[in-house]
Amino acid sequence: QEGKLRETDITESTFSDRLLTRGVCDPDVLIRTSGEVRISNFLLWQLAYSELFFLNKAWPAVEKDDLLEIIRSYAVGRQRRYGK
Repeated sequence: QEGKLRETDITESTFSDRLLTRGVCDPDVLIRTSGEVRISNFLLWQLAYSELFFLNKAWPAVEKDDLLEIIRSYAVGRQRRYGK
């Protein structure tokens, strides 16, 4: 049938290619502000191997030092395994 996929044709690639973010690299880091410790269905597929950081302050209150702390933590303290 025109425009339809068979179940056996669906792969990670065919799924990713149909997302609005196709062609854009998946994020390495997600910073969630406002004290919420959830991602609220935001970029679920793309965040599978991202490092998540949660700040207990609203976005307008985020300062340079907050971002530097996240960058340092990501650069030094994380061992990326990508699902392994």
